Amino acid sequence: MNTLKAAHENFRTFQEAAREPGLTALLVIQVALIFVAEPLASMRAIPNFVVVAMFVLLVVAILVVTSRSYRISAIVVIAVVLTPFGLFVQADHPSSFTAWLSAGGRLLALVALSFVIVRAVFAPGRVTVHRVQGAVVLYLNFALLFAILYRLVETLAPNSFTGLTPGGVANAGGEFLYFSFTTLTTAGFGDITPVHPMARNLANLEAVIGQLYPATLLARLVSLELEQRRQSKSHSG
Repeated sequence: MNTLKAAHENFRTFQEAAREPGLTALLVIQVALIFVAEPLASMRAIPNFVVVAMFVLLVVAILVVTSRSYRISAIVVIAVVLTPFGLFVQADHPSSFTAWLSAGGRLLALVALSFVIVRAVFAPGRVTVHRVQGAVVLYLNFALLFAILYRLVETLAPNSFTGLTPGGVANAGGEFLYFSFTTLTTAGFGDITPVHPMARNLANLEAVIGQLYPATLLARLVSLELEQRRQSKSHSG
């Protein structure tokens, strides 16, 4: 019994120690996947298995970050299983249900991961580099989440966007991610335009988040750092 208890305590210590470095690993893998691997794969400059391998690494990093919560980890595992299954079913039997199913797994994983990152980034304590990098991951997650929603809207209501490359929604994943980032950062180049009311509302919501999140994040991190310094001075005094 004592051995099991000690092993459990050691595992919990590992979980706590690995969570913040896991945020750094998550950021590196996510940036490489979004801004390097995906564009190169779409240009056929690298084989598709490289993207698959990086996705597996991303899942491992997500599980490391969420391992402190068994429920969240279970949700991530379910989402990882549900995502390829939903995509396979959607390809063979396209319908509103299968469209929701294919998007549901990815949305579930992003929401679960974002929940854990919010708790890690905005929790009391000293502001570390890992926590700042976790905040960047959360910002990227917003773009990924809205890209999935845009693709879902286009699937359920075709021609919700103008300016997409002909070829169907199945080939427009990169374009929705591009539109999502330009909306989140309010760059708004105008080459892709939402015309469906739901698409426009989602774009408005993402633009508002893109403006408020950095300001809210900065205010929170500054207040946490000032509070930590105040406590350190009171203890030293």
